[in-house]
Amino acid sequence: MNPLRNLNLKGIIKFAFALLTIFFVSCGGDDYTPVIGGDKDNTTNNNGGGGNTGGGNNGGGSDNTGGETVGPNTNANVATADKAVLRLEFPALRKTGKQQVIVYRVNDNTTFDADKVNFSVEWDCDKKSQRWSCYQMHKGYAGTHNRVTKDDDIKYPQDPQVAPEDRYEDQYWKSGFDHGHICPNADRTYSYRANFQTFYLTNMQPQYSEFNGSSENKEYGLWLRMETQLRNWVNNLGPKDTIYVCKGGTIDEEKNIIKRINGKLIVPKYFFTAVLRKFYVNGKYEYLAVGYWCDQTNEYRTDEKIKNHCMSIEKLQQLTGIDFFCNLPDDIEKRVEGSFNASQWKWFDN
Repeated sequence: MNPLRNLNLKGIIKFAFALLTIFFVSCGGDDYTPVIGGDKDNTTNNNGGGGNTGGGNNGGGSDNTGGETVGPNTNANVATADKAVLRLEFPALRKTGKQQVIVYRVNDNTTFDADKVNFSVEWDCDKKSQRWSCYQMHKGYAGTHNRVTKDDDIKYPQDPQVAPEDRYEDQYWKSGFDHGHICPNADRTYSYRANFQTFYLTNMQPQYSEFNGSSENKEYGLWLRMETQLRNWVNNLGPKDTIYVCKGGTIDEEKNIIKRINGKLIVPKYFFTAVLRKFYVNGKYEYLAVGYWCDQTNEYRTDEKIKNHCMSIEKLQQLTGIDFFCNLPDDIEKRVEGSFNASQWKWFDN
């Protein structure tokens, strides 16, 4: 029986469009499977995204560069189901293996991001490990809400958006490694929900306590000292300025892995941070970038300066294999990623 027999022209067009929709939804790339998600209280925002905006209420303009004339961009991310992947904090999405990109949003406070984006994660479903978390920071991001504690309704929950076959059960307990936040809970105290989301296991990497650092210790680990330095920079930003951050641990090469907990969860040997600063001066936005790369060891290293672990983004990309800040126009990206000068970053540790 011919299904088109009793359809008028308008019906035929609708029928053809439906077939095309089924085709494109069913047939993705063979080697790249991005899955975009939100939290249970914001999944309706999955297609809202950040558009091409470079920031939230305080830091963004009408395009990737905060209102400047946009030049060509040959390596920008292609919008998936969520346009948030076009935001400046995002690195290039991985194109091999099965990856899941999760964009966490909050509905209880939109002061800091008009698109309600809290932070985002790229999850490697094959390795069952997080590759990076990325997020934005404006002045005053650390608000009045206290850290979510074990006395609240969570410890370190699984993200229900990650399928059980794509994750391990919590391997951290009694392993000798901390639940190391990649997007720090201390950077997300402007709302309860924003802080809650940082405790998902998708935002964790195994870290030695002496590397991770703790507020209970008098001597801070290198990772916490780096995070504290970043917050110091943020606290000194201007009202139109934004810092874009991408952080993670090395999971892709055996030489960059310490071990696997219980033969399962990867323990990175190195941790990295890529920072892009957009600041408003003389009527326009300017950009600076810096990379941070540090080996993870089971000891306090209070004699080591943070800036001694800093480098250009170009060098950090060579070490990690990750293309950071790919959504910048090519000319700006090349200029800011090619070099690093510590003197251009005020409030650096001495």
